Amino acid sequence: MNAPAIELPAVVIGAGPVGLATAAHLVDQGIEPLVLEAGQRAGAAVREWSHVRLFSTWGEVVDPAAEKLLAPTGWARPDAATYPSGGDWADLYLQPLADVLGDRVRYGVTVTGVSRAGRDRIVDADREQQPFVVHIAHADDREERLFARVVIDASGTWATPGPAGGNGLAALGEKAAADRITYRVPDLRNPAVRARYAGKRTAVIGSGASAFTALAYLADLAKSGDGAGTKGVWILRRGISGSTFGGGEADQLPARGALGLAAKAAVDEGHADAVTGFRTEAIEGDADGRLVLVGEDGRRLDPVDEVIVLTGFRPDVSFLDELRLSLDERLQAPVALAPLIDPNQHSCGTVYPHGHRELSHPEQGVYLVGMKSYGRAPTFLAMTGYEQVRSVAAAIAGDLASADRVELTLPETGVCGGAGLFDAPDAQEADGGGCCAPAPRLVQLGAPAAVGTTAERAPAGGCCGS
Repeated sequence: MNAPAIELPAVVIGAGPVGLATAAHLVDQGIEPLVLEAGQRAGAAVREWSHVRLFSTWGEVVDPAAEKLLAPTGWARPDAATYPSGGDWADLYLQPLADVLGDRVRYGVTVTGVSRAGRDRIVDADREQQPFVVHIAHADDREERLFARVVIDASGTWATPGPAGGNGLAALGEKAAADRITYRVPDLRNPAVRARYAGKRTAVIGSGASAFTALAYLADLAKSGDGAGTKGVWILRRGISGSTFGGGEADQLPARGALGLAAKAAVDEGHADAVTGFRTEAIEGDADGRLVLVGEDGRRLDPVDEVIVLTGFRPDVSFLDELRLSLDERLQAPVALAPLIDPNQHSCGTVYPHGHRELSHPEQGVYLVGMKSYGRAPTFLAMTGYEQVRSVAAAIAGDLASADRVELTLPETGVCGGAGLFDAPDAQEADGGGCCAPAPRLVQLGAPAAVGTTAERAPAGGCCGS
């Protein structure tokens, strides 16, 4: 490898919303990007939840540098006040952006490892003078290595959802019951998927916006002509409190608030029951072939036909193992960023602006951005990722004044949202509600609340994550 490092491309892993925005900002800085995407099209992960609407508007999910790149093609942003679905976002924005980038985006390639040329993670000598070497695998099993001046990992966390087990590991029997468990919000417009859940009793494990969405979808199915008998069982590891359903009308992202209200209505109207303080230890089959969830306390719930596990996501850093990363021991996020996004302390509306300095590592020239940068923390917003990569691209270009000028105001949720008190039965939140119930129990909530339309419902995190 004889090319000077400055002539090498900046490798971006992932052609999702933040990865493509990274490429746009690099182009704007005069730096040549090379985007590596495992899927066959841009936004491959987004397309897997194409049926779900975002709770961020078009005005909040289009990156300014990307729009600048698209403008000469005659591309016009859809109505800034409307809410795209995942499919809209991929087809009307991400794919056109990737098409403009042209050969700078390569599809069907999976990054299997990243290191310094000739240096494993132990070797110090001349380490920072060596370019990065990126090992990739093609769909036909061919292997290739590329060299890069910097590596920006925007691969997200979609491929590594959290398990049903309350201890972070798969519940006993979870793998054996895989054909009855999904880790995604089901597309109930698909006739085959609809038939899977219609008239069935389905457990929904999780407490974020994705769980809200699934509960609302099941409630809609229960109220339809072909969904009689459909019932949801909402499994929460914590208790019911003022923050359980999100910010509601106090949320500055109205569609996100509507999600929580829709979930509350599903319970209020009897289309779902909520089981609180339940941490799944095992998933067992009964004599009738149905599934029984068993809690860590030994309690067994009534049988269900299907299980939807929506317990968040976690980053895969295995292919970065030869790099010197500094990750928080809890969140697996960059150590300087972790205190700003720790769900034990913050809701997404209290995250402080951050950029290249919070995203840097001991291995200079490596950045984790987008959902990947949040590790296991929830509620990531697209606008956060866009500001991250603007700062990172400026830093790579040597414009530290611009890179350090991070300006971002996130919408408030209207609730505390912290998870750190879930083991303290008597703890009270700022809104006066109990943070958790003293013991697992089945609850029916109060009077029905107004809910948003289906068009207002959205996936977790505004763009990607719960």
